[in-house]
Amino acid sequence: MNAMLKPFDATLLQKARDEAALSKRRFITVLEEMLGFDQTGFMAWLGEWSQYPTVSMDDIHDWQPAFDMLPFADCLQRECLPLRNAADELLLLISDPFSDHLREWAWNRIKLPFAFRLAHWSDIQAYFARQEESQRAMENWSQQEDFQTVEGEKIEVISLKSISEDASPVVRLVHSTLYDALKAGVSDIHLETSASGLVIKYRIDGVLSQIGAIQGIETAEQVISRLKVMSELDISERRIPQDGRFKVLAGGRAVDFRVSIMPSIYGEDSVLRILDKQALTDQMQGLRLDALGFDPVTMATLRRLSREPYGMLLVTGPTGSGKTTTLYAAISEINHGHDKIITIEDPVEYQLPGILQIPVNEKKGLTFARGLRSILRHDPDKIMVGEIRDPETAQIAIQSALTGHLVFTTVHANNVFDVLGRFMHMGVDPYSFVSALNCIIAQRLVRINCPDCAVPVTPEPQLLEESGLKAIDVAGFDFRAGRGCGKCRGTGFRGRKAIAELLILNDELRELIAGRHPIRTIKEAAIRHNTRFLRQSAIELVRSGDTTLQEINRVTFVA
Repeated sequence: MNAMLKPFDATLLQKARDEAALSKRRFITVLEEMLGFDQTGFMAWLGEWSQYPTVSMDDIHDWQPAFDMLPFADCLQRECLPLRNAADELLLLISDPFSDHLREWAWNRIKLPFAFRLAHWSDIQAYFARQEESQRAMENWSQQEDFQTVEGEKIEVISLKSISEDASPVVRLVHSTLYDALKAGVSDIHLETSASGLVIKYRIDGVLSQIGAIQGIETAEQVISRLKVMSELDISERRIPQDGRFKVLAGGRAVDFRVSIMPSIYGEDSVLRILDKQALTDQMQGLRLDALGFDPVTMATLRRLSREPYGMLLVTGPTGSGKTTTLYAAISEINHGHDKIITIEDPVEYQLPGILQIPVNEKKGLTFARGLRSILRHDPDKIMVGEIRDPETAQIAIQSALTGHLVFTTVHANNVFDVLGRFMHMGVDPYSFVSALNCIIAQRLVRINCPDCAVPVTPEPQLLEESGLKAIDVAGFDFRAGRGCGKCRGTGFRGRKAIAELLILNDELRELIAGRHPIRTIKEAAIRHNTRFLRQSAIELVRSGDTTLQEINRVTFVA
């Protein structure tokens, strides 16, 4: 066949291109008509000419879609289809092997090793049609209009159909980014303006990763302006930070986005925090402490402390370390209907049945302190205070714990001992504080090796030294690391576990804290009473092969 085509293939291709441009039809369709082959003959010619293996419709049905690698909307627009075959190899099906632009786009966009395969354009389109129909059936909601009314509020609909029909490239880019982020379980979307255009990053499992880059500073400005319009911000103001929020309807549920716009040397950057309350609430149904990954000893201690009749259980850690989730899991386990449980939060992140949850509204005067005073008149048994931020809230929370209530709360600090200094600087009486306090828990979230691609590894001596370990210390360790696969989006990690250090108050510790003894003395006493620190908990995960030294070095201090 090649011998027959070589004398005229270049002329034929140019003629097909001219005809496609004139008629505004698909180039590959015009080429097929010009050759006069049936579908089977055309694919055989195309595969032999391009040296790409061809794929049948049966193969497409048998293999799994890989839209975690490329968003569905982008694939629909560019007529390419990412799939994983039975051997879990990542393949990209294309119908036009003559498109250098498509191949270059795919190499830049897909971060994992993959191979091109050829499929007939009609087979790819048929798959897209069935996939979208199936998606609509699963979502079970109308996609015929761009807006819907939810609880009296008119909000924009984001769906596969609406994205493919968006006339504006900027609107399509923004909507497809939001849709893809929701599907991937992203917590934050970062849109960073650079000297050449716009960089898109997702925060997944607490770590930022670049998803794509759009060339053109004008496009970057238009994307930021689009977000300002959605958030009802001033599009003409580019010199000062702006904060806003908007809501979209995706997958049949309303999703809130909190928007921060910040001026930069190249223009403006934007960060979108995704507040998918319904999805979080669904995940929280039946949540228990054992689902968070704590080791058995820590979990048993937390369960015992959360069932105490009174006192304060205080969780500390940086933003995003899972403090609120831990408190909700503990409250869920003790929510048997016999106690009045009230929470005050900013904002209410999860909706729990049978619990009175109060959102802070500082604009209306409902602060943590004022709300907590009102809660005490509402006959509570257990109280959760979302965060202690000021001396007034700290004083009321301590008095609540001293007067027969069990108080769950959080405070920002690096470890359990820094919490003591935080409260002392708030002017809290140390004797009252230690009398109310049952336990301080400091926690972090550690990414776990992907079970599908984790392999045994041998750490470099330099890494051991940087981690504060010697070769003799790691004898018997099962060092493992993820190579990166489609299941983990190429990161080598999938999911997270919580690690914790617990400082349980006893008489000796209470006397030392009330007497304002040095932190070193308090630490020595804690060690004598078998307190295990965050670093020790993290190293145990490395020992079992659940995570890597690099990961625990990222979230904990080397002793």
